Amino acid sequence: MSIDLSTPPVPISFEVYPPRSDAGVAALHETIRHLASVDPRFISVTYGAGGSTGGRSLELLTHILRETHVEPLAHLTCVGNSYAAANALIREFLDAGITSFLALRGDPPAGVSEDDVFLGDLDSAAQLVQLIDCVQAEREPYSEAPIPGVPGAVRVAERPRVDIAVAAFPNGHPRSRHPFEDIDALLAKQAAGATLAITQLFFHADDYLAFVQRSREAGVTIPILPGIMPITSPTRLRRVLDLTGEQLPVDLAVALDVEPTVEGQREVGVAHAARLAREVVDGGAPGVHLYAFNNHETVLDVLSEAGVLAPSMRMPDAVR
Repeated sequence: MSIDLSTPPVPISFEVYPPRSDAGVAALHETIRHLASVDPRFISVTYGAGGSTGGRSLELLTHILRETHVEPLAHLTCVGNSYAAANALIREFLDAGITSFLALRGDPPAGVSEDDVFLGDLDSAAQLVQLIDCVQAEREPYSEAPIPGVPGAVRVAERPRVDIAVAAFPNGHPRSRHPFEDIDALLAKQAAGATLAITQLFFHADDYLAFVQRSREAGVTIPILPGIMPITSPTRLRRVLDLTGEQLPVDLAVALDVEPTVEGQREVGVAHAARLAREVVDGGAPGVHLYAFNNHETVLDVLSEAGVLAPSMRMPDAVR
């Protein structure tokens, strides 16, 4: 199944992460059932640094593949992976029927420096993109289809290409040395075979729209999907800023800080993410990708409030 970004209404997709324990499996399966009910183009599943959740990632990907009609998209990272280990993992995913990937360079685990050998021998996401494509080519160099009316005869066709998404950074990666380094990196990923880019989070629509314009002017032609993360508490905002190095969004931070209730903070976060989704779609975004934090209610509320998701598409309360 190929990732389709052209079918109306506004294409949507989600990111989830593997459960950290067996106790969380059933709850996450229920969340996926709700997410799948609104017909997303794909659901991506994160992969822990150094393979910490590799097995659970594959279990979750195969659950999505078998139990829903939605395309599962597997995250793969360079960090902590040798060339041989990444090659074997890609083959394992392909053998399980997973044909869409998000190729990431990844960040070192806490306490590990950029120069540590733990980082592995894949230097960039572009190299990982090439490896995914090469493994698929070696595994299935072409396809065969029977010719009707000619017993035993087959028609040889070009192999189906895997879909390979990559990350994009509207406000620059924390390790970027100059403003255009991120666009140069995106061009390299595109040249390596990437078919889609998904942005890391941003807090203002202009950040995304201006990045897309600069990317197009530089020669990037693949779709650039905006990644939106509902921030529903001051604690989550601080954690996200620590992890990403993004600048403090003052308007959102103040609104969350002055709201005394958990319910009110959630409303603030949903409203902010919904406004962001509306603005980027109005600006020409090819869809909306939401970081779900393994909770369907918040991201579906965002899409409903943004007008991206018709109320009739959500499951009735009686079957939730």
